[in-house]
Amino acid sequence: MGKTEKGTPKDLANKMKAKGLQKLRWYCQMCQKQCRDENGFKCHTMSESHQRQLLLFAENPDKYLDSFSEEFMEGYTSLLKRRFGTKRVHANNVYQEYIQDRHHVHMNATQWETLTDFVKWLGREGYCVVDETEKGWYVAYVDRDPETIRRQEMLKKKEKFEKDEEERMQEFINRQIELGQQKEKKEEAVYTELKHDEEGKAVGLNLKLSTNKVPVKLKTSAVNNVLEATSSKKRTHMQGKTDSKKQRTALEEIMEAEMQEKRAKEMLAKQLSAEKDVRKERPWLQRDIIVKIVSKDLGSKYYKVKGVVKDIVNEYVGVIILLECGTTLKVDQAKLETVIPSPERKVLILNGKYSGMEAILKKINESTFSAELELKNGKVLSNVPYEDFSKLHVP
Repeated sequence: MGKTEKGTPKDLANKMKAKGLQKLRWYCQMCQKQCRDENGFKCHTMSESHQRQLLLFAENPDKYLDSFSEEFMEGYTSLLKRRFGTKRVHANNVYQEYIQDRHHVHMNATQWETLTDFVKWLGREGYCVVDETEKGWYVAYVDRDPETIRRQEMLKKKEKFEKDEEERMQEFINRQIELGQQKEKKEEAVYTELKHDEEGKAVGLNLKLSTNKVPVKLKTSAVNNVLEATSSKKRTHMQGKTDSKKQRTALEEIMEAEMQEKRAKEMLAKQLSAEKDVRKERPWLQRDIIVKIVSKDLGSKYYKVKGVVKDIVNEYVGVIILLECGTTLKVDQAKLETVIPSPERKVLILNGKYSGMEAILKKINESTFSAELELKNGKVLSNVPYEDFSKLHVP
């Protein structure tokens, strides 16, 4: 029986019946034809067009299998990226949305037999971050877009800079507090009890009366009583003045310490800002230095691994040979950092007036994130930042 003409009622009825998903076992991927029942699928397999497609598949089966697998992977990952982004989601939920398209590439035509095998493959190849739970496999898409990677690296640099600045500021505040405590201990006054001479002496007082203006001599005992009362009042008054002076001095010291801390913060912020402007995006890679990979974009197995710079490609990209496994990688300097050796080891200066010169590491100043270097001619360089030198590879 011939095929119905397009637009006829019979053709519209067939399209309505074929709408939506049907059983996967009655679908032919090579012919991209979906049959409604077992009898229809049997008739299709016996057709001449299907036989021709099988002959084409038999000539190069790996080519068709790889093509179907690649299409399935691209469709699944593109839906995951567009629909869920980098969020963690159940793998089967993504698959159910993917197969809603009637003309999707079916999994039985790919190299993976089950969805679990496909999810594990995505994790091994680094397309997604996968983990298994009691409810099944979960996936999270890894966005490798260059703009996204650049934005993430900028955020990491900003967070690292802010963290370093906070640590330096906290160390500076702790040092100021210790200095203030030491100064307070040194300047602490020693108070002693006020003592009076208790020797009995006759004291004569001339008291003039307003009426008759006759001088009168008081007895010694009465005079002593008056002196004791006066000295007691004087001691009380002096003690009150001393306490108020002590409180006022402590308040002034606190205010002065706060002002010093505020000025120090402003100076440190200006200094860090100036250093950031000077060091912005300048090449520092040089041959035969040891560097460390600080980015996970190359894979978790290369993270925090050290290597030797053997060649420079375009000032900003170096050819690195890893020390652990001997693997050769081409890495941008933004994903690398310098390595600080132990004292008395050779280093190479990367920036500044003495760039490219070898030196000996003499002392490491962890508080200021710098070091003291000695050149071959005996000259000593102080406060050299960690970023301006790196360990020299000695064969």
